[in-house]
Amino acid sequence: MFQRVGAAAYKQNLDNTWALCEHLGNPQKKFRSVHVGGTNGKGSSSHMISAILQSAGYKTGLYTSPHLKDFTERIKINGEVVSREFVVDFVRRIRPVLEKIQPSFFEATVAMAFDYFALEQVDIAVIEVGLGGRLDSTNVITPMVSLITNIGNDHKDLLGGTRELIATEKAGIIKPGVPVVISERQEEVQDIFIRKAEKENSPIYFSTDRYQLRQKKVREDSFYTVYAGSKSVIEDLDCQLKGEYQRKNIPGVLMTIDQLVSQGFTISQASVREGIGKVVTMTGLKGRWQRLGSRPLMICDTGHNEDGIREIVKQIKSIKYDHLHIVFGIVKDKDIRTLLGLFPKDASYYFCQSKIPRALPARDLLTMAGEMGLKGVAIEDVNEAVRQASANASPDDFIFVGGSTFVVAEIENL
Repeated sequence: MFQRVGAAAYKQNLDNTWALCEHLGNPQKKFRSVHVGGTNGKGSSSHMISAILQSAGYKTGLYTSPHLKDFTERIKINGEVVSREFVVDFVRRIRPVLEKIQPSFFEATVAMAFDYFALEQVDIAVIEVGLGGRLDSTNVITPMVSLITNIGNDHKDLLGGTRELIATEKAGIIKPGVPVVISERQEEVQDIFIRKAEKENSPIYFSTDRYQLRQKKVREDSFYTVYAGSKSVIEDLDCQLKGEYQRKNIPGVLMTIDQLVSQGFTISQASVREGIGKVVTMTGLKGRWQRLGSRPLMICDTGHNEDGIREIVKQIKSIKYDHLHIVFGIVKDKDIRTLLGLFPKDASYYFCQSKIPRALPARDLLTMAGEMGLKGVAIEDVNEAVRQASANASPDDFIFVGGSTFVVAEIENL
């Protein structure tokens, strides 16, 4: 599977997904949906939209990837994961077609999610793109609205070496006549989305043209005032996801909800407040600027590409602490030196590796980091690295754990 192995597992067409869906009676046509793509923020945005819909009383499916602890996290209805019994039964039911067409892990998982949502008769499902957009297995749905969060440099080996090429792949989820929301204007790629929307006769909305967020801090918590033009439309919006980068995701979420309301959904401002304010509680989302301890403060985050790491480092710099400890691991196919160059040199580093084939060995990472002026030790096991950082940290220090989704996934008691 791509998450464990990398590019060798990536399929360059939708043939297998279409074949699986055909075998299952095209379940993707039996429920309404929202399609969410982008480089960073698509997981958080998907969970916030799902939580808002749940709060509004809709039976809401949610498909995301990858999982952190258990495969069943990928497929949820109203925050409840799919049962292991359903997973086993699904594989048993379609084993002959699996053996015949040899789909990838992701292709089979997407088909499983669609089958589950159709059988459970959800009112709507929020479907997160796995990788790219145009050729992603989820791109067989025709949603009510599509959301593209932002474009960053990630998976360049598969999607293209520039943001423009990556944006072209992401724009592949824009469907004929289906409204598309773009979370933020990015000058270098916005025309790609505009041209694709015009070609498909799809209304296009840049959410930051309508919504602006102003942040205020009350001790460690952040609240947002949402403006539409000069008018305040939501006061003191509390987001349970405490990463300050959520300010980039919330306008896209709000605009997506607007599009659903315009198509007949009943969603109050109270539901918006509750969904965003209780998104972790309602959906079980983990690993987004998640607090693991208080003295010393310990935070983990799944951000793993250039734009994601920039936001993480920016937030780290906004925190008061005596000394910074960073537990860090990464996969081989990232632009590793670029990412290492973003981190502060006055921190103590504990370089580790997750238990997947894609992981960069901790000792190799230590060597590369040393060349960049970062000092630390190599400790292969993620949790041993966390324990070592905790042992070395004083109560007023700060420990950050991240660099890879798979590093965060291996944290004990997450």
